[in-house]
Amino acid sequence: MSTDAARVPGRVKFLVCVDRRPQSRVAVAFAALRTRNTRGSIALLHVIKPPEFHHFAAIGDRMEAERREDAEDLVRDLADEVVEYSGITPEIIIREGRVGDEILAQVAEDESIDLLVIGAAAPDDKSFSLITFLAGKLIGKLMIPLVVVPGNLSRDELEAMT
Repeated sequence: MSTDAARVPGRVKFLVCVDRRPQSRVAVAFAALRTRNTRGSIALLHVIKPPEFHHFAAIGDRMEAERREDAEDLVRDLADEVVEYSGITPEIIIREGRVGDEILAQVAEDESIDLLVIGAAAPDDKSFSLITFLAGKLIGKLMIPLVVVPGNLSRDELEAMT
């Protein structure tokens, strides 16, 4: 059960999944511009992957603190971009776990989310693809539309389409 408000007709809430890849910035810009034009709201979600190193508690704790600090720096930086684009202060969400599981959990917990936004890497990018993961394993469980934003769009192109 969600503690957040339910969906508000006519006001769209975007949940943007972000990381350090360039396509995240494009997805943030897209959602921020749409939010500006629809008087909606935006939430930035960053998922910290669980640690793989468990041998020494002190080292593991330091690594976890560094990952958390890095995540906070990232979302603060992207939140500043949202404010620059839209004048709206976004909600910031940092979760730890498997990316797909945490996205689904956030959507389930926050009934006010209307659209999930992710940035798409260039076709020649061989790194982890959240799109492939979502399409292959989670799309049947996702109960809101998934908006895939090409990561190579310019600011002018984003302005024109939003």
